[in-house]
Amino acid sequence: MKFKEGITEKNVIVKCGADKFLPFAVTFGIYIIMFGTISPGGGFQGGVIVASAALLLYLGYGYNVAKRAISTEVLRVNEACGASLYVILGLLGIAFGANFCRNVFFNNGNVGDLISAGTITFMGYAVGYKVLCGVGFLLLLMLALLAPDTDDEEEEA
Repeated sequence: MKFKEGITEKNVIVKCGADKFLPFAVTFGIYIIMFGTISPGGGFQGGVIVASAALLLYLGYGYNVAKRAISTEVLRVNEACGASLYVILGLLGIAFGANFCRNVFFNNGNVGDLISAGTITFMGYAVGYKVLCGVGFLLLLMLALLAPDTDDEEEEA
C-alpha cells in the first residue's frame, strides 16, 4: 500500500510472520547451543540460528528498527568476549598440565546430562556466543547496504 512518494507500508503477512518466528528462532538457537554436546548441533549451528533473528527483524520492520534494536557496537565487543572466553577455556588444558583445548573436566556429571562433556560443553557455549554475535554483526552490516539513504522508511514500534 502506497502512502506518499517513496514510503510504503510493510506487508502485514511478512510482519506477522516475523513476529511469530522471531521468538522461535531465538529459543531454538539457544536450545541447539545448550544441547550441542549431547544431540546434533552445537555452538556454530545454534549461533547462526540466533543471528537469523536480526534478519527476521529486518524483513518485518525494516533496517531502521533493526538498527535501533540491535547495536552493532555491542555485537562487535561481545564477539571478542566470546573468542576470549574460548581461548581461556582452551588454556585450562595447559593450566592442568595437558595440551591446549584438552577436556580437563571430563569426569563431571552423568552421561546424557547437560554438562557431561566437561570443558567441551563450555567451549561450545563460547563458540555459540561468538558466532551469534559475529554473524549478527555481519548480517547488520550487509543489511545496511540495502537500507535506503533517507530515514523516510515507515517505522512502527
